[in-house]
Amino acid sequence: MSRSLTVQVGGRPLTLLAERAAWLQDERTLLVADAHLGKAQSFRRLGVPVPGGTTAANLARLGALIDRLAAREVLFLGDLLHARSGRSPRVMTAVADWRAHHAGVAMRLVRGNHDRHAGDPPKEWQIDVVDEPWFIGPLALCHHPKPVDGAYVLAGHLHPGAVVGQGLDRMRLPCFHFGPDLGVLPAFGDFTGLHVVRRGPEDRCFVVADDEVRPLP
Repeated sequence: MSRSLTVQVGGRPLTLLAERAAWLQDERTLLVADAHLGKAQSFRRLGVPVPGGTTAANLARLGALIDRLAAREVLFLGDLLHARSGRSPRVMTAVADWRAHHAGVAMRLVRGNHDRHAGDPPKEWQIDVVDEPWFIGPLALCHHPKPVDGAYVLAGHLHPGAVVGQGLDRMRLPCFHFGPDLGVLPAFGDFTGLHVVRRGPEDRCFVVADDEVRPLP
C-alpha cells in the first residue's frame, strides 16, 4: 500500500498520492497532470526503440486509484494525450475500454499544449473539455503554471523533479512543488521525463520515493 501525505494548499487540504496524483477529499476529485497517453506509441512511429505497455500501465494505475478512493470525478490538468501520432487503434481502444469500465465517474480535461495538437478526446469517452482556468472554490485548476488573480493555482506542464542524495547516490525523483500562490503536480504518465525545479525560500517540495510521499527539508 502506498503512503500519502495531506498538506494545506490555498487554504484547502490536498492529499498527495505516491501514484503521482492529488486528491480533494471534500469533492472526491482526483487531480491528474500530464498523463501523456500514447507517448511511447508516438516515439515508436518515429523509429525510436522505446518500451511498450506504458499506456496500459498508466490506465491500470489510475483505475486502481479511482476504485480505492471511490472518486466521483477525475480532473486532468492537461496533456491527456501526447500527440496525434499516438492515437493508434490500440491506444484508442485501450482508453475507450478503460473509460467504459469507469462510466460512473465524471471526467474533465483542462486543455494543455499537447491536447491542442493531439485533438480533443472522442465524444464517446465522455470527458468534458474546458480551457484553463477551471475553478474549484479558491483553487484555479490549470495546465500551465501561471498566476491567476485571487486564486491558488494547481497546474502541471513542468513534470517537476528534485535532486536528492550526493555523489554516486545522487538521483532525480518526481515531486510536488508548492510556492506561495502556485503549485505544480508531478507528471502522472510514465516515460515523461523530469524537470528539476528551483525552490524559493517559501516553497515546499515533496518527493515520491519507494511508494511514499516525503517532504524535502
